[in-house]
Amino acid sequence: MEKIWLKNYPPGVPAEVNPEEYPSLKHLFEEAFRKHVTKPAFTNLGRTLSYAETEELSRRFGAWLQKEAGLRKGDRIAIMMPNLLQYPIALIGALRAGLTVVNTNPLYTPRELEHQLKDSGAQVILIYEGACATLQEVVARTPVRKVITTGIGDMLGFPKGLITNLVVRHVKKMVPAWSLPGSLRFNDVLSKGASLTLNPVEVGPQDVAFLQYTGGTTGVAKGAVLTHRNLVGNTIQIVSWMPELERIDGPVVITALPLYHIFALTTNCLVFTYVGGQNVLITNPRDMKAFVEELGKVRFTFITGVNTLYNGLMNTPGFDKLDFSSLKIALAGGMALQGAVSERWRQLTGRDINQGWGLTETSPVATANRPDETRYTGSIGYPLPSTELSIRDDNGNELAIGQPGEICVRGPQVMREYWNRPDETAKVMLPGGWLRTGDIGRMDEMGLTYIEDRKKDMILVSGFNVYPNEVEGVVAKMPGVLEVAAVAQDDEKSGEVVALFVVKKDPALTKEQVIDFCKKELTGYKVPRAVYFRDELPKTNVGKILRRELRDGLKKPGA
Repeated sequence: MEKIWLKNYPPGVPAEVNPEEYPSLKHLFEEAFRKHVTKPAFTNLGRTLSYAETEELSRRFGAWLQKEAGLRKGDRIAIMMPNLLQYPIALIGALRAGLTVVNTNPLYTPRELEHQLKDSGAQVILIYEGACATLQEVVARTPVRKVITTGIGDMLGFPKGLITNLVVRHVKKMVPAWSLPGSLRFNDVLSKGASLTLNPVEVGPQDVAFLQYTGGTTGVAKGAVLTHRNLVGNTIQIVSWMPELERIDGPVVITALPLYHIFALTTNCLVFTYVGGQNVLITNPRDMKAFVEELGKVRFTFITGVNTLYNGLMNTPGFDKLDFSSLKIALAGGMALQGAVSERWRQLTGRDINQGWGLTETSPVATANRPDETRYTGSIGYPLPSTELSIRDDNGNELAIGQPGEICVRGPQVMREYWNRPDETAKVMLPGGWLRTGDIGRMDEMGLTYIEDRKKDMILVSGFNVYPNEVEGVVAKMPGVLEVAAVAQDDEKSGEVVALFVVKKDPALTKEQVIDFCKKELTGYKVPRAVYFRDELPKTNVGKILRRELRDGLKKPGA
């Protein structure tokens, strides 16, 4: 496909970047430490680490992994925790030691955790104590031989850290009883590491930085092999796309999405370390009241999130009273941004939400809207520098401008393969380095790309394609609707019909009102035939609505 998007690039943004500007993330981090010594790097629960402190603590952790745990270049370490200061310390320390990081969701079930630890071959795990009971059930059946545990308050100092851990364990009862004989405490590991030397390790572009697991909602989770080149490349692509990141002295980013997820890992942790920024880590963004209170304590310049997070913030008392004068960019990804959410955000904050798109396999950002264009278009924007998009049919043939098909991506941020899964790799990798994304979209004559939907989420009504994003975007405009999800429901006559799951903002909202509203906005076959009200919708740890869980629920007896 002709690169028609290049003519619409923001002024000063290059068409190409050098993904090997740094040989590895190890080099990127160590240069950031040298350049930004005294600047604040990470803040959490009232404690801030400078770049110098982060350098020293990560050095200690990396040295311990080498000398005490006996790990060598390429060995895997799992990190399983919410957003705490311990995460960047461990992440950076492991990468400096030449290891591969296996990001692990602390909400995993024992089955999910066992699979990931076995599949990755992780020999060491650093785990938040609230998840230790889960690990206890499976650790004996995994390759893990060293367990490091940590509490929420461990990096907060005395007496705050002690009090925080006591409250979390005994007042809020967030830590189930657990027993992991031989496990070590994170702070003890750091103390031991202080007397150890971090051996220099040669880490290059093709070495594996992360095994980032994905696809668990559609079957067995697969580890996307992300190299140092992938992550360095995507970091530089993002900064090139938003050059103001380097013009602001000490930008502050709100990091509410979990760092173990690829979105926040790259756009927050890596990008803002690269530019000398400060990550304000939100440990529990589901506590919206406390989240809004935290936002009131800091003059933040950037925030990243998904549609549900932005929607939740705006429906939390006190959010509209915050000072947004320093906010430059709000970035959305992970799921479709709804027009109603974008418009209300603009009204409340005076800023627009800039939508990007990508997936775990693209490290993750592949496209983004121009940061200098403020109007909401519903588009995922243009390919980032050094990135190509191609819209293709099921046989891999390129389609014409305007025709919907599967979005395929090629660029330095595209993963190498799935870990030990050549069969799954072959399904998504086309000749020439193209990745089949599973997203259905179209490109217009300006080079903007629009997501129609995920292949697996498409609803087929009497042979007509219905894309849930479109229906959800319409229903989200209703003042009485807080959240909405559209899924397929089996139907004898038309094969499938549209079913809606709605969380009310207005308790008086009725099914009839929702359907009547849709009739005015949608073609007949797109109008929902069923509306189900729920107190909440099932979501992933990042806040993406789990349509599959809703869809499966409709097939159960009595649903």
